[in-house]
Amino acid sequence: MGKSPNLYTFSNIDNLAKSLRTYIVHCQNSGLGRHGVFKVAVSGGSLPHTLAKALLAPSKGSDDVIHFNKWEIFFADERAVPLDHPDSNYKLLKDELLDKIPAKAGKPAVHPVDIKYLDDIQEMADLYQEELMKSFAAKDSVKLPIFDLLLLGCGPDGHTCSLFPNHELLRESDAWVAPIEDSPKPPAKRITLTLPVVTHGLKIAFVATGEGKKKILKEILDTEDGRSLPCGLVNEGGGDKVSWFTDAKAVEGTTFPRRGSL
Repeated sequence: MGKSPNLYTFSNIDNLAKSLRTYIVHCQNSGLGRHGVFKVAVSGGSLPHTLAKALLAPSKGSDDVIHFNKWEIFFADERAVPLDHPDSNYKLLKDELLDKIPAKAGKPAVHPVDIKYLDDIQEMADLYQEELMKSFAAKDSVKLPIFDLLLLGCGPDGHTCSLFPNHELLRESDAWVAPIEDSPKPPAKRITLTLPVVTHGLKIAFVATGEGKKKILKEILDTEDGRSLPCGLVNEGGGDKVSWFTDAKAVEGTTFPRRGSL
């Protein structure tokens, strides 16, 4: 194994959100410096709520500004449901964060899935890949898109995006976006960024909080078997580009070394 991921642990979610904001602002400013936009992929679950806590907080000065009008937001995975459905990651992000962004902060460019193809998720995945190509250049000119930041969650089984343990999609090496029709977690039909796209990101952040994550985080971070779980594969492929933002309850009993600060 090469360089290890960074593990940051905080006493509570409020303190986690403050540091997550600092980290995101740094990633944002690096992206703006490179190409004038900030290209980010976001997952669902509890992540949008924590993101809102981090990103909607008042600015603490000129070096702590969220330039939402320069953001391009893609979805790390999405469910094959209408955009106003309770299972939609787009709806979750819209309700928790997007609708609450103050007008003066500007609006990000958001890339939802095309809901015309809810019954043909291969087509939905292909079209979302084309959406990525428009932003990141054609697939024949770049092997993989390079996100400035991917913001991900970790499921109790070690899944991330819609990449599940022992699933054949973990071996997908060509497509940027892939369909899944047999998700072990409902709804069954989804699309997801593939593992090479995730690990190719410049920065990858996992946010995992609460006692319910304790068992799986110990497995991912402390055991050999955990390396083959989807989150473990991201750790392996991303190395020190990967940072975990956790609260104390989520890593109680985990021996993986913590970082003192960002």
